[in-house]
Amino acid sequence: MGSPKQLLPWGDTTLIEHQILTIKALTENVTVVLGAYVENILPVVEKYDVNIVINHDWGTGMGSSIATGIREIMTDPKIVEGVLIALVDQPLVTSKHYGNLLAAFSYKERNIVVSLSSGGWEGVPVVFDKCYFEELADLEGESGAKRIIKQYRGKVRSVSCDEILDDIDTTEKYEAMLAVYKNK
Repeated sequence: MGSPKQLLPWGDTTLIEHQILTIKALTENVTVVLGAYVENILPVVEKYDVNIVINHDWGTGMGSSIATGIREIMTDPKIVEGVLIALVDQPLVTSKHYGNLLAAFSYKERNIVVSLSSGGWEGVPVVFDKCYFEELADLEGESGAKRIIKQYRGKVRSVSCDEILDDIDTTEKYEAMLAVYKNK
């Protein structure tokens, strides 16, 4: 994209601020994992009451970012039953959808709750029970947590979310999604 995606304008804020505010509408317990461009993004994120974690291995892929965040959460003395994993480049995902994911989650069932697009794609945002934290903390590379979702398929619940799972990978996609957002 030529610049930090997290700092692209989104409404009256940036993409990362939008995502923080969207999730903080549901919970005060938010951990933000930063990697590339940390020196540019950190000043923007520091003004929010969030736990900030730096992934120094960000270049190895999404798996290392998830693992870094989970390892930090595991050191926190607060009792955590699960974790919602969200991406900064999915700004059309709403607090309502995050709330639906959390409502479908039941820690007593050791489940994984994934988002389901109308096209049948399953993935992030996703909620993992704490019983998967050790495996999440060992993730590496580009694959993220898909392997864990596939391995425990019998524990997976899907929550439909229509077309809001698009992510921003190009300038053209960003401009198109921003136009959708502005027209809401």
